[in-house]
Amino acid sequence: MTPVSVSRTLRLGATGALATALTVVGLVATPASAQNEQPDQLWIQVPSEQALSVVRAGGSGGYSDLPVGLYHTSDYSITDGLLTVDTSGLAGVAEVAWPDNCTPSGATAVCSVPEVPLQEWGWGEQVQLRVRALPGAAPGAQGRITYEATAQGGPDGELNAPRGSFDTTVTIDSGPDLGIAPAEDLKGARPGSTVTAPSFAVTNTGNVPANGFTVEMLATYGLDFATKYPQCTDPSADSDLPVTHVTCAFDTVVAPGATVDLPEPLRIDVADHALYERLDFGVEPAGGATDLQTDDNNVSWTIEATNKADFEVRGATVHGGAGTTVPATFSFLNRGPAWVAHLGSGNPVATVEFRVPQGTRATDVPDTCEPRTLTGAPYPQLLGAPRYDCYLPIWVKQNAEVAFPFSLTIDRVVQNATGTLTARPDWVTTFPFDPDTTNNTAKLVVNP
Repeated sequence: MTPVSVSRTLRLGATGALATALTVVGLVATPASAQNEQPDQLWIQVPSEQALSVVRAGGSGGYSDLPVGLYHTSDYSITDGLLTVDTSGLAGVAEVAWPDNCTPSGATAVCSVPEVPLQEWGWGEQVQLRVRALPGAAPGAQGRITYEATAQGGPDGELNAPRGSFDTTVTIDSGPDLGIAPAEDLKGARPGSTVTAPSFAVTNTGNVPANGFTVEMLATYGLDFATKYPQCTDPSADSDLPVTHVTCAFDTVVAPGATVDLPEPLRIDVADHALYERLDFGVEPAGGATDLQTDDNNVSWTIEATNKADFEVRGATVHGGAGTTVPATFSFLNRGPAWVAHLGSGNPVATVEFRVPQGTRATDVPDTCEPRTLTGAPYPQLLGAPRYDCYLPIWVKQNAEVAFPFSLTIDRVVQNATGTLTARPDWVTTFPFDPDTTNNTAKLVVNP
């Protein structure tokens, strides 16, 4: 049986270089009661810089994505976000194509964001702008997009992100601009089978050839590389994270406007323990050349296998007299055969809800457990709460067990005092992969 640390989690990023897409983040969020003590703030998430390829003579520029998102910082419900985008500073340099949730008027548009997410859950990309260089704009030409926003809710009733606080500088540049088309997800893969990946063809939308390119591929724990390209290194496992790396160097020249594919289709082995899997694929120009725009350099292909994972909660029985403190450890076990991971969302695999037995109080609590009232509201202090929500990591391998060591002080002896333990999902009502939910609950009994 494999012990699991619950102090570190994995989040696979979908943007930026794949080498920095693996970010270790803390598992336990700040309790909502602490967040409510802070004023709420509205923020606009937007690239500070955007490079566009100069338009080739007689041609027209290709659009590049410019994603914009709103988020706020405290635990309130924030709605009715209105994002104002001013592109008047792009005159003669570039133009913007507006998405359906924006209403343009001249060089300005107001974009609707009905629900504004909390910062810790990620802001998403609610407004998908597209921007391209204008014919005649020379390399080095620059323009500026400015933003402002309002939203409803919070302690003051309205939040504001003032004009000038957030902007994007658009620069016309010359060079290669490699990109990969998004991949359609695969569902129903059979554990133990081999599947063929989508075509990860590389296109150069820049105005300068790419003299070769490098590829980095990352596969999650339930996948392996069946295809071995001679231009690639052997797969290597990460020492801390549930991924396997492959790096490749291709000397193929990618001319402006051209598309090239890998030497042969990429085949992936689906392991017996596979369930929710992911293959990340990233490309960069070789020889130290700078890619003009990197927002389309990385794609993620998700593979869902037809597999099961049996979650089990294991309780405990403890004894002690009035005034004594006793160790009370319960645990969570993934009986498999599949591992389970929430690598895309970064959410815990499960939460174990612990209702403290009558006559006792928690006097030592694991750092992955949050105090709650019986109705689930935040409890004002760590010790002595009637309920604790204990969070799993964002992945648990098959046959892995996670222990939650509490200490309970027995204030008064209540014969057969029983605390309940329940494993539940964070965001949905059931575990769709769990074949037996009867063992998702258990008891912690004091003085039976």
